[in-house]
Amino acid sequence: MRAALYLRVSTGRQVDNDLSIPDQRRQALAYCATRNWQVTVEFVEPGASGTDDRRPELQRLLDMATAGGAPFEVIVVHSFSRFARDHFALEYHVRRLRKAGIRLVSITQDLGEDTLGTMVRQVFALFDEYQSKENAKHTLRAMQENARQGFWNGSKAPYGYKVIDAEQRGAKTKKRIAIDPIEAEVIRLMFRLFKEGDGKSGPLGVKALTCWLNERGYRTRVGARWGIGQLHKILTSPTYKGEYRFNRKVWKTKEAKPESEQITVPVEPIIEAGLFDAVQAALKARNPKAMPPRVVTGPILLTGIATCASCGGGMTLRTGKSGRYRYYTCATCAQQGKAACKGRSVPMQKLDDAVTAKLADDLLTPARVGTLLSKLFERQAARETDHTQRLTALREKLAEGERRLGRLYEIIENGIADPSDPTLRERIAAAKTERDVAQVAFDRAVAEMRPDARINEEKIAAFARVMRENVINGEIPFRRAYIRAVIDQVEVDDNEIRIHGRRSVLERLVMGGGATPAGVPSFVRKWRTRRDSNS
Repeated sequence: MRAALYLRVSTGRQVDNDLSIPDQRRQALAYCATRNWQVTVEFVEPGASGTDDRRPELQRLLDMATAGGAPFEVIVVHSFSRFARDHFALEYHVRRLRKAGIRLVSITQDLGEDTLGTMVRQVFALFDEYQSKENAKHTLRAMQENARQGFWNGSKAPYGYKVIDAEQRGAKTKKRIAIDPIEAEVIRLMFRLFKEGDGKSGPLGVKALTCWLNERGYRTRVGARWGIGQLHKILTSPTYKGEYRFNRKVWKTKEAKPESEQITVPVEPIIEAGLFDAVQAALKARNPKAMPPRVVTGPILLTGIATCASCGGGMTLRTGKSGRYRYYTCATCAQQGKAACKGRSVPMQKLDDAVTAKLADDLLTPARVGTLLSKLFERQAARETDHTQRLTALREKLAEGERRLGRLYEIIENGIADPSDPTLRERIAAAKTERDVAQVAFDRAVAEMRPDARINEEKIAAFARVMRENVINGEIPFRRAYIRAVIDQVEVDDNEIRIHGRRSVLERLVMGGGATPAGVPSFVRKWRTRRDSNS
């Protein structure tokens, strides 16, 4: 009789130490030899769980067995738990194989094919499934405790971090994650571009940011191009503000677990908490599912940003006396009647003059802008210490790359290695790449310390002067672009007008000097995400 062997171990540690596969093979071959069975093929599944059948070698075995003309009549396993640790899956595949004329045999649980043997096999399968779930529960509990103590449970570190040895406990080495200086600079760049832009545009959306990085040669850890999903995952991961969450999802279904079951592991932050939270707010505001339809442009100064205080709807143009009089009026009331909103109308020129005067006299003055940005000056001072630490780490990384490249050149000069050796060439190329990446990250960090990258009183004064002139004078479309660059919303009530804006936008505009309109902030809730659709 022709036989196929199916050999499986569950953990990578067993594979690395070669503990179980050779023993399973030795026993299976001896079992077949005593019965004069000819082993025609082997299927080896290293480091795969038996709790489901999503295993490549198992699927290849089943396809071969049920396709017709299989080169074997019996499948030999060490125990039924090697084939499956799920009661239903085991019985399903046993019956599927039986229809194809193939038996499943265990060398340690030789039960026969009668009714009693079938019943005992099913009992064994139930116990195997129970034991598997108990083991998983105990393993998860140990990993949760490990996470509570601040240690890393395995797998690859998130981009921007690396795994390091923390302490030795007996034969086990506890791990933690620490900031990788090179990758961390890329993470900081991503958040800054998303929040502020590159100085030539407004804040970049996720898609625009992906294109920006790929066009300039930035690559993932494995050398691949960045994708939109990867960028979104990074921008929304709380790990970067110092809160790594363990046990977030069910590993089989990927469903989110309750927060009570998640463990927050404190890690060294790459991004300030304030910046991270601001990015989350921007992402939420840009969500197409939550964003109202695009506002149609027109020859109206406050179109798209003037709203009714009662219902939150937009204020649209209404005319009277054959166009002689023009008003801002509540669109909800005009379209759905006073049952939806009591509505209000304001003469257009009156509202335009009130808003522009308020901006020019109370906001766009050096004193007022300086007061609004006072906390920014404090943050700039605090960043100097952070920059010093970053530069030290990057300088060491750069020096390490130079030393590695120097050692490779030295063995060539001393005649120890042949410069034409392909392996040596690859190592030299890799060392050069590592050195060059470190140099770029170092130069970028140095550039952030330049005086022209900081907000000062001269920039604030220049910004206020240019913006006042452009808000008050010029054609409506031109003035509207500058007003949109400064404020998000003009809320019109019966007795007052409330103007809403953000300090973060002021920071970006001051850095640009206000010389050109920054465009509509892409995360204003009345506008589309992509800047090119806001024309």
